[in-house]
Amino acid sequence: MASMATNENLPPTVIRQLAKELKNLDDSPPEGIKVIVNDDDFATIFADIEGPAGTPYENGIFRMKLILSRDFPQSPPKGFFTTKIFHPNIATSGEICVNTLKKDWNPSLGLRHVLLVVRCLLIEPFPESALNEQAGKLLLENYQEYARHARLYTSIHALRPKNGAISAALNKNQYNTLLAPIATSTGIKAFGLNSQDQHAAPSAVLGGASAAPRKDGPLAVKVPVDKKKMDARKKSLKRL
Repeated sequence: MASMATNENLPPTVIRQLAKELKNLDDSPPEGIKVIVNDDDFATIFADIEGPAGTPYENGIFRMKLILSRDFPQSPPKGFFTTKIFHPNIATSGEICVNTLKKDWNPSLGLRHVLLVVRCLLIEPFPESALNEQAGKLLLENYQEYARHARLYTSIHALRPKNGAISAALNKNQYNTLLAPIATSTGIKAFGLNSQDQHAAPSAVLGGASAAPRKDGPLAVKVPVDKKKMDARKKSLKRL
C-alpha cells in the first residue's frame, strides 16, 4: 500500500496542479459541493457535500475527504465520508466504493470530476457492489425502509444547511441530465464533467450498472416508464 503524502513529499508539479485545481474549486464550486482548502496540506482534501433534493439525504450536509498517496495522480485518491451516512456504497468506516476511485481511475481525472461522482452516488446508489450490506439489502428489498434508515442517519449525523449554504441544485429532475444525455458532449458539459470522460459514462461515473427502478421513493418518475427504453438502457450500461 502506498504511503500517504504530505506537501513535503508530493512532486512540485503535482503541488502546482493541485493548487490550481483547488483555487478553481474555491472560485467556482460545483453545485452542492464546497471544498475546504488547506494550503499546508494538499494531501488531504475535505469537502462538504449537500444531500441532493428528493433523496433521503436532503437537508443534510456531509463531510468527506480525499486522501492522496505519494504516487498521485498515477494512483487514485482514497475517499471517505467523515459524517456518518447510511448508504450501500459507503462502509460504516466511511470508505467510499465507486469505480472512479478504483478500476476506472485515470490520472487525467481532476478533483472536480471525483467530487461530482461522489455526489452522484447519493442520487443513484449501487446495491450490487455494496460495502454496507444492510443498506444494499434494504435498497433492493424494501426501499421505504432503506429511505427511513437513511433519513434517520441524516437527521442525527448530518450538518444542517445555513443561510447562503451550498446549493442543492442537483436534484432528481437533473438526474435525467446525468443518466440519459451524459454520453453526449452536451450532457457532459451540462453536468460539469470533462470531455475526456465521455466514454467512461455512465458506468464509470456512477460506479456500475444502474439499480433496479423503484415504484416509489425519491427517484420515482411521475410519468409512465417506457419498458423498452428502460431495457435498452440497462443493456447499454452493461456494455460500458
